[in-house]
Amino acid sequence: MRDFPSCFGESGVQVADASSNSSRTAQNLVTCLYSTQLCGRSYVITITWSKNMMGQGLSIGIDDSSNHSLCKLDIKPWLFSKRKGSKSLDAENSKIDVFWDFSNAKFGPGPEPLEAFYVAVLFDLQIVLLLGDLTKEAYRKTNASPAPSNALFIAKREHIFGKKSYCTRAQFRDNGQIHDIMIECETMGLKDPCLEIRIDRKRVMQVKRLLWKFRGNQTILVDGLPVEVFWDVHNWLFDSSSGSAVFMFQTCVSMEKSLLKGCSQIFRENQCRQGLGFSLILYAWKHE
Repeated sequence: MRDFPSCFGESGVQVADASSNSSRTAQNLVTCLYSTQLCGRSYVITITWSKNMMGQGLSIGIDDSSNHSLCKLDIKPWLFSKRKGSKSLDAENSKIDVFWDFSNAKFGPGPEPLEAFYVAVLFDLQIVLLLGDLTKEAYRKTNASPAPSNALFIAKREHIFGKKSYCTRAQFRDNGQIHDIMIECETMGLKDPCLEIRIDRKRVMQVKRLLWKFRGNQTILVDGLPVEVFWDVHNWLFDSSSGSAVFMFQTCVSMEKSLLKGCSQIFRENQCRQGLGFSLILYAWKHE
């Protein structure tokens, strides 16, 4: 087994804790990163979905390839007047427009809308990112040509909760199948806890002797692609009150290079490089 990457050592847990002040906040945050090209320049668009007692919210940030922030926009659609609208911003000689419509959006237990919505990001009247299923409505509202967006979904960071089972969904390649992911781990009262990961109900990974192997990595196959799985369940086993377990699923062409980077760098900077693949980072919080 390879040496465990530094991003899932103690510093990785600190990043997880710092990203949320409480389990309630952590449970209701999903951050997605998209890489896009425009006029020969690379940009990263960060979409953060949130949920609290008032309803769903959305934050959009746009950075260039040097990690310089061009703009940030917060949308609070639980306010009736903000469930549908648009906003224009000027950034470095470019006009950025954001259009959204959550008027009839349907939500599941998480903060992301499931259907009947759109979010469109435009650079100089050209759509660079379009989310949601109301594509016709989005093109009509933005007056943009119905050309496909060149945005590439490169990373997702999510907080998930459970007692011994933790579930989410992920798409490991662009325009690929959406898979159900289940992480199962019973730690209470067991002398020899075991970790299992299932993709679409099929077990793809099992880690026995978890007390000795609480950090590690293993390669699985999804859609014919190798996916490197990293885990750190130290807090579950030895300090359950301090934070979450951390998992990362990464498809990668240049995996050896990426292992030398920290988690925040993989998630925030280097994912925009062509060929690096997709990363899913999960913070799994245990409900006893």
